[in-house]
Amino acid sequence: MRGRSEKRTWEAHPELTHAPPRYRRACEFEIFLPEPLSTDDYALPGELATIVSEAELAIAHLNHSAAAQLAPLARLLLRTESIASSKVEGMQVDAKQLARAEVRDDIGRRASVEALEILANVDAMQFAIKETSNAERLTPYEIVAIHRVLMDRSNKRIAGRLRDRQNWIGGNDYNPCGADFVPPPPENVGPLLEDLCRFCERDDMPTLVQAALVHAQFETIHPFDDGNGRTGRALVQVILRRRGLAPAFVPPISVVLAREKDRYIRSLTAYREDRVLDWIEVFSLATTEASKLAEAYLEQVTALQQRWRDQLKEKVNPRSDAAAWSAIDALPAHPVMTVPVGVASTGKSKPAVNGAMQDLVEAGVLRPLSESQRNRAWEASELLDLIVDLEEGVPPSNR
Repeated sequence: MRGRSEKRTWEAHPELTHAPPRYRRACEFEIFLPEPLSTDDYALPGELATIVSEAELAIAHLNHSAAAQLAPLARLLLRTESIASSKVEGMQVDAKQLARAEVRDDIGRRASVEALEILANVDAMQFAIKETSNAERLTPYEIVAIHRVLMDRSNKRIAGRLRDRQNWIGGNDYNPCGADFVPPPPENVGPLLEDLCRFCERDDMPTLVQAALVHAQFETIHPFDDGNGRTGRALVQVILRRRGLAPAFVPPISVVLAREKDRYIRSLTAYREDRVLDWIEVFSLATTEASKLAEAYLEQVTALQQRWRDQLKEKVNPRSDAAAWSAIDALPAHPVMTVPVGVASTGKSKPAVNGAMQDLVEAGVLRPLSESQRNRAWEASELLDLIVDLEEGVPPSNR
């Protein structure tokens, strides 16, 4: 075991009159106390070392052609990773639904609670990559900050707060007896997070191995009342960025993990059972697949953008400095666009963006989401179809 189990007694709670009687009685359960990470040495056997190396090469290849002008594509992958990470937790809102919900939220209209939670995950992932990755040193404070951004919309009471009570996974809602997994008690959370952060500063092992171990250990600690999985998957991207392996493009690993959720959960269990190498292998193979999938879709998106430019030139032929050209560049980051978003993403004036939207509709690039003249929004349907397929982990050749 990568730690030890200890038996504990859950006190009786007869005052819980809303609970079935069997859940009010005292009972026994086992907590898991993980071993620290910072003192371990992780030597890989030859075959696994090759698998890890191939995964790191796939991430590097994905990032190889990145340039400043490809920032909208980077945001597309970041959003895809965030949506897929939420999907692991059972939140079923795809890119098309989320993009429309984001517009509704921006203009003050009601969006679904689930969509708002996923938008918060996008914010948390962006915060993690931009802010946490650039921190001089990773500490529990930075991890708590990611969680605060993640949970602030849905549960301010727990947002950015380490848990002060026992939590558990599976079983029933009233006590941890019979749960699938019971993390360490709250008094152990702080020291374990300190150890995790010290491990994050090491540079004597492959980056992907470090990211895999940090994620599995974080999920084992389970330091928050909710949002642990999404925070832990954001930490993966923090490690990849801090070590310089993914300087521009996020490999959407959660796409593969969400598609193979049962295997993902079994592999985290294998980690706790001291089959660490099994977990590293599963994580590395998922990373390789996700990186290659992302690269294939980026090629599809850039080809789609070129086709849009050809259509725009053929049907409208605006001036070379027209806002429509800049809007095409920005669409991967904002596949549903409003005038304010167009102004912010292109740097063009409001009248210029209004004109660009009409030009792009005429060229067949965008379609209006409503006929109303107020709070108008336009959608790049072909692009959204591509992104939805990427989220599902469908190779573009199978479309």
